[in-house]
Amino acid sequence: MHNQRTQKASTVVSLNNKASHQQGKVWLVGAGPGDADLLTVKAVRAIESADVIFFDQLVSGDIRELFPKQVPAIYVGKVKNCHSVAQSDLNQMLVEHAQRGLNVCRIKGGDPFVFGRGGEELLELRQAGCEAEVIPGITAASGCATSADIPLTHRGVSQGCTLVTGHGEKELNLNWQALAGLNHTLVFYMGVTRAGLISQQLTNAGLSAKTPAAIIENGCRDNQRVITTELGTLSDAVSEHNVKSPALIMVGDVVNLAQQLNVIESQLKDASHYQSLSA
Repeated sequence: MHNQRTQKASTVVSLNNKASHQQGKVWLVGAGPGDADLLTVKAVRAIESADVIFFDQLVSGDIRELFPKQVPAIYVGKVKNCHSVAQSDLNQMLVEHAQRGLNVCRIKGGDPFVFGRGGEELLELRQAGCEAEVIPGITAASGCATSADIPLTHRGVSQGCTLVTGHGEKELNLNWQALAGLNHTLVFYMGVTRAGLISQQLTNAGLSAKTPAAIIENGCRDNQRVITTELGTLSDAVSEHNVKSPALIMVGDVVNLAQQLNVIESQLKDASHYQSLSA
């Protein structure tokens, strides 16, 4: 649940004492994957200077704790089959608040321009003549993979990384043959409910069912879980471990590197413990 300061997004916030005839500004802020320490300094400054904040489902509780107490915080999140406010209505709300002379912080999980619909909002704002700025955030592919000790690229293993959405505007139309033949690390956002489809389509396109895969749930947060499996058993792993969003799916040989790193780390810890006992 969101804190008690959260307001509904159905009306323009009443901030008559702060509104002016001057044009306001909108910051489209990337909050990263959830760890408040991963916010950029620029993102924190935008939050602290806001007259009103609009935030998404994936903005963590730790980050919401940084919202100034006196500033209205409006939840405009989206989950599958349940949008708290239509995107077109949200775009208009951002324009209206800026035109009233307010500083608006529109804060999103990850990066606004990576499956965050930041481009749509920026277009609407610029077309309305509003001043708007995008503040990048750490996207989930980078943050979650690093937190799980899985390199996105690795010399001799993967020469590239491809980010893919698990949901299309109406349906998921992907060139599965091209994805399977890239020899890249494949990272699927919002793909948990499509795990079976991803597995089937990639194997049908020629990618081995034995290809290593990982599911990273709540990446970069205290309750992070990393589930390693293979492409052919991806859907079974999601069901067996009752994986919930937010979760990221990674497919590629780089997943095996995490196991190697974990073995080395375990050996170092054992050696350190032995040395402390022998001292």
